[in-house]
Formats: sequence, C-alpha cells, structure tokens
Amino acid sequence: MARSRPLASPPARLARRSLSLVSTLATAAGLLVALSPAASAADTTTDLGVDYSVYRPGDLALGNGKVFVSSGDQLVVADTDGDLLGEVGGLTEASGLAMSQDGARLYAALVGPQQVVEIDTATLEITRSIDLPSYPCPTHLARSGEWLWVGYGCDSNWDGGVVGLDLTVTAPQPIVVASEISGAPLLAANGGTLVVGQVGTSPDHLFVYDVSGTPTMRGEIDGFTHNLDNLGDLVVTPDGSNFFSVPSAERGTDLWDANSLERIRSYAGDPAAEGSPSSVAISPDGAYVVVGQSDGADLVMYDVVTGATIHALDNLTVAGGTDRLAFSGTDVFAVKTTSSRRLHLWRVEDITFPASTLMLTPPPGGVVNQPLLLTGRLELPGGAALGAKPLTVTRRLPDGTTETLAGVTTAPDGTFTVTDTPAAGGAYTYTVLWEGDDHVRWSTASAKVTVKNTSSLTVTGPSEWPVGAALTLSGVLLPTPPPSGWGYPLTVKRTVTNANGTVTTTLPGVPARKNGTYSFSDRPAETGHYTYTVEWAGNAGYTPAKADHEVEVKESIE
Repeated sequence: MARSRPLASPPARLARRSLSLVSTLATAAGLLVALSPAASAADTTTDLGVDYSVYRPGDLALGNGKVFVSSGDQLVVADTDGDLLGEVGGLTEASGLAMSQDGARLYAALVGPQQVVEIDTATLEITRSIDLPSYPCPTHLARSGEWLWVGYGCDSNWDGGVVGLDLTVTAPQPIVVASEISGAPLLAANGGTLVVGQVGTSPDHLFVYDVSGTPTMRGEIDGFTHNLDNLGDLVVTPDGSNFFSVPSAERGTDLWDANSLERIRSYAGDPAAEGSPSSVAISPDGAYVVVGQSDGADLVMYDVVTGATIHALDNLTVAGGTDRLAFSGTDVFAVKTTSSRRLHLWRVEDITFPASTLMLTPPPGGVVNQPLLLTGRLELPGGAALGAKPLTVTRRLPDGTTETLAGVTTAPDGTFTVTDTPAAGGAYTYTVLWEGDDHVRWSTASAKVTVKNTSSLTVTGPSEWPVGAALTLSGVLLPTPPPSGWGYPLTVKRTVTNANGTVTTTLPGVPARKNGTYSFSDRPAETGHYTYTVEWAGNAGYTPAKADHEVEVKESIE
C-alpha cells in the first residue's frame, strides 16, 4: 500500500482560529488573502489498498485518533497522520458511517444484512448489532446527541425513509421519521437539526426536522422552486442553525437557514477554483466550509461569513474526484477516488490557517557542469513582517530520483536564491518548501529546468587560397557524449571584407554525418579577407555551437 510522504514534517501547531458562525450572514469587509499553492509537500496521500464499492464508496469518519473509511466488506483504519493501522473486517456491504461525540463508538450501516453495527474505536471490535428487518438497504447515517438517524431504501422503489435509534437503549427500536422516499436519502444532523435529502428524483428535495425532542418536520425545500439537482452531500453547522448542501444549480455550494428554510447565500469558486461540488464539511468552530469537487480544484475552502475563497488546492499525487470530507482540528481528511476506482486518503494539513505564498522562478535553461540560479520569494498574508525563514530545497533528477539540497534562508524581504550545478543533462524539477508556523499555513513552489549537454564545432582548411579556385573546408560537430547518429543541418555563412566593403552571404547548408563530420566547398570570386562561420542551432539535449575559419584570398599564392 504505497503512501506519498512529506518532504519535511511541520511541527505540531496549537494555534486555533476562534470565530463564531452567525445564523444570518452580516455584511463584512472583504477578506484579502492569497490563494495557496497546489498542495503536495506538507500534506500526505495514502493508498488505502481497496477499490470503490457501490455502497456509499469511501464514507469517512474520525474519532479516537483514528480515521475510518468504508469499502464493501471492510472499514480501512488509519491514524491522523495518514498511516494505515489495519481494518475492521467481516462486514457485508458497509456503507454510511457515523461517530459518537466522544469518538469511542463508530456506527456503520450494512446494506444487505439490514443492520447497523456499533464498533469500539479503541479495540476495533463490534460491540453490538442493531437489526432493521423492516427497513431495507440502510445506507446513510447521521448522529445527533444520543440518537442515530438511518437513511434506508433500495434503488428508486419509493420504499425509502428515515428512522431514529435511541443509542442509550440496549436494543433500540426504530422510530419512523420519514417514509415513502425514492431510495435511501442523504442525512446530516447537528444541534437538534436533521436534514434529509431525497436524491435521484431530478430535481432533488430537502426536508428539515427538529429532533431536539420528538422529531417534528419544520418544512420542505422544494427542488423545483430552487432548481436542486444531483444532490451529493449535506452538513449541518455545529449549532444546528444552518446547513450546507452541494451542489447548487450554479455549480456552487448553498448555505440554508435551518429554521426559515431560506437560502442565505451560494459559494462559488473564482475562475481558478470553479468546479462541480461533490462533498462538503464545516470546521469545528463553524468559521470555514470546505468543498470537494469532481473537477476544477480538488478542494476549495471558503470563509463562511464573507464568502471569500481562502484556499484552492489540488492533490498532485492522485488524480480523481474528492468524494468525502471530514475535519480534524485544523486539518481536513478527504477520500479521493481515481479513474481506476482506487480509494486514497488525503490529509490536508492546517487548512484553516491563512495562506502563505511561495514563488520560484527558474532560469531559461541550464548547461551540464555549469552553475544555474533560481530566484524566489516567500510572502505572508496581509504583508506581515517576514524575517529570516528557513526553506527546504529538493531536486528531482532526470532519472526520477529526488535529492535534498542545502537549505536556504529568506532575506528580510522574503527573497531567496537557489544555486545548483547539475552533472548530467535532462529535465530537473526544483521544489522549495516552507513548513509554516503556528499561525500561517505552509507553502511550496516548484520549477522545471531543462539542462543541456555541451556541444562544439571545429572548422579546418587552408589559411590562404587563390581567387577563383575551388576551396573545401571540413570539421566535426562534437557533442559530449556523442549521440547514436547525427545528420543535423548546419548553417554556413561567408563574410568577405575588402576594398569594396564587407558583405555576408548565407551559403547552402550542410548536414553533419553520423560520425559528426561535415564538409562544404566554395569558389571565392574576389580577393579579400574571408571568414567562414558554421553554426548548429542545438536541440533538446545539446547546446548550440559555432565555429569560424579565416582565409586570405589572393590573386595567387606560392
């Protein structure tokens, strides 16, 4: 099970942003922050070793220092660093997951057996099973207080609905909340609010319930009126006053008032981040909403109050959609599914911190065994004072291996330089990483440099020649090391200087033979000082080359 590991691990960070979510969004000053670079170096991506399951593929839950991902007959278990710990096996058609508030118990819906199982997150043992014989295909789960809500239903047979289970009871009896729904509805719950999403009906519909006591329906958000379609995910804010749904008709993320059922606003990415939302999560303090996308940027985070885009991140290790999301403190975990149906766990570190920005500018090219210089700059959000910041530098060699170079430190204004002397030709990728600090998120930048081998030309011939006689010059194109064959065209120019002035003429080009040799002829028509210049333009692997040969053309020579 391969895992992409960070180049350097940032130290543990204790700072937390503490902001309150207001139930209605007040007008606020715009938040000026830079979009962070594509995520790679300080985040991790873990191959979970399992493939996409047709039953709620890759549902995600966090608790007790562990990350759980469902896939068919098992739950894959990792720690919060993304390292695999094992699995909970022996399950059948595992689908939706829900975690207890203290993280001690995990609940998993088993579609075929029509059960919900309770798992001890410390021992990974199943502690009890709750049978649901009258409620087919339990698929989606949501937890609120001591109640577990189960969305059940098979396909589009209108046999779906929602039941509640009182987990304080040893053998809880299902309490019907909703019925006659097409298929298993999506669920989200928090703070006495339960949101039910009827999906696959084009348009989809939302139903909101007060579950602070006996479940009571507050109302319906009609999909025709609000143009809801392809509903993919729901999340309720910590206080239960609002909830988010994805996607909206405008390929955005909608925020709803859970009491008035009015749409407060839509979050849509800027052109650099815009995509099709597929999943959503809200930070523990309710200040940020993170949206996973099936195209565009893989992950976009917005400020809930201002709607400003804080981060637009791409996973450079695994291409594919971002299916499920969950916060863990300042980090976000995401399940990504590749085109080959493989599931991966993506840990995005310190996403709630404001972004730093690294820029790295390469030279136009390099030459083997000659120093090359890259320049860059580190910027902190809001123009904060920078000072000396240590940076980690790595280079990826043409053979695919990666080496760590001597680190560099920023100047007080954030600028820095990277110097390297490559020993072989090919494409080199240089990556610079700042690990961030207790207040600002890490950042990285990469630049590619094509390094060429040197080549040279020789031209030989007589130094004197009689006017009107045929003159032959020859030479060799000498790359290091020589390629298997040449045949490359060479440009030949003749410059004549005499009493009539200076005239340069381009002669017919000649090819270098396979062994690099070449020759050409000329018949000087007048006396004077002749300079023959031979040039090769170079190619992707070799530098250009040029050579001159001078001949005095006279009426006669002895």
